Amino acid sequence: MAHQPDSKTVHTIRGRLSRLVAWAFAIVVLIMVTIGMGVSLFNSGTDMVSYKAFFIRPLLQSYYLENGGWQDLTHTSVEFSPLPFEREHRWWSGVYVLDQDGKVLLDEGKSDTLLVGQLLTLDSDLSTHPIIVNHVEVGQLAIRADEFGIARYLIDLLAPLTMISIFGGLLTVIFGMLLTRRVVYPLAEVIAASQAVTRGDLSARVAVGGSSDIRDLTDNFNRMADSLEQNEIQRRNLLADVAHELRTPLTVMRGKLEGILDGVYPPDENHIAPVLEETYLLERLVEDLRLLTLAETRQIHFEIKEVDVNALVGRLIPLFEAQASEKGITLRAQTTPGLPAVLADPQRLEQVIGNLVSNSLRHVPEGGEIVVETGKTAAGLRVSVRDNGPGVPEADIPHLFERFWRGEKSRARSSGGAGLGLAIAKQLVEAQGGTIQAQNHPEGGLEVTCQLPG
Repeated sequence: MAHQPDSKTVHTIRGRLSRLVAWAFAIVVLIMVTIGMGVSLFNSGTDMVSYKAFFIRPLLQSYYLENGGWQDLTHTSVEFSPLPFEREHRWWSGVYVLDQDGKVLLDEGKSDTLLVGQLLTLDSDLSTHPIIVNHVEVGQLAIRADEFGIARYLIDLLAPLTMISIFGGLLTVIFGMLLTRRVVYPLAEVIAASQAVTRGDLSARVAVGGSSDIRDLTDNFNRMADSLEQNEIQRRNLLADVAHELRTPLTVMRGKLEGILDGVYPPDENHIAPVLEETYLLERLVEDLRLLTLAETRQIHFEIKEVDVNALVGRLIPLFEAQASEKGITLRAQTTPGLPAVLADPQRLEQVIGNLVSNSLRHVPEGGEIVVETGKTAAGLRVSVRDNGPGVPEADIPHLFERFWRGEKSRARSSGGAGLGLAIAKQLVEAQGGTIQAQNHPEGGLEVTCQLPG
């Protein structure tokens, strides 16, 4: 009976997978923050100076053009819109505007300091950028690499980056929890169930859930487990059935041969012939098993050609007439004229019909009748073997084509056969693209119909 994998194992696997997912998300967030900080640090030094020059110099050029010179220049006269996270005071920190003679016009944005009007002494911390109007240098922009200003710049830049990282981390946690519930938990159950199957517990199944891909995975796993379990059951049943079928003739042969060796039976034809009959039975059983195995694994070679089914039935009926006469059974063909040829292996098709007729001969009582009928279908043609015997209980019909299956009475071992004829017929028909089914006839008896594609 199918059951869920051990809960302790599932919880252990869930914990391990959840930790892996958490570590993966944490690493992603850490990488994002590290990259952001690296970019900021890389751009913070001399690039801060370049940013200031890039934004301030065009505004000073526009002011010079509009006013015809530097008169009345103050930082309020030079207005610009900072970036959303920028502070306006930073733009003038460490910035000096010089005229053509190198005198200070603006001292860090102010026009009323002691340095205004004085010559600015340039040092290694200052970088100058010419202010050119109409191809003429009208002044200079001197910018100092202000470490404190850079620190404030980093703080202002990292503050939103930190907020974004925190927000991204929260989203990551939320999505991680959803992903864990929808993917990790079902996946853990699949892993636990697969471990149980590996240990030999073929009844392990997984509850279907999660995303569509996970549902497909669990469905496929459950179908695989069902197939493995059914194959194992069939393997065990086959071994038991083969052992049972071999035991009876071997017991008869052993008893007869021991009796002859012990002098209980004389070594004459009457006592040796039954032993030979049992060897024939064993030979047929082994051959049927070999043929059934080849058919089930689709390893039989079929010589497909056009077959006249009416002619094939006409040749087959005389082969069973003697056996039918011994039991007082009427065997006849009822064919439909003008049937088209069917593509099939004539030898295997004859074997299928022969198995069906043999099966009926074993179960039809004396004075009964067996009819082999042919006819057309929408997709091809059909061949039916119908008898007026006792029929089969409706509950047993689905089992008719199982190997070694017998009913309690009508298919007893004493009636002959090992219970492989219908199983072989089914495999041979399906291997050629056809179908086979059995049903009780309304007028009594069993009817087995093979439908073959045209």
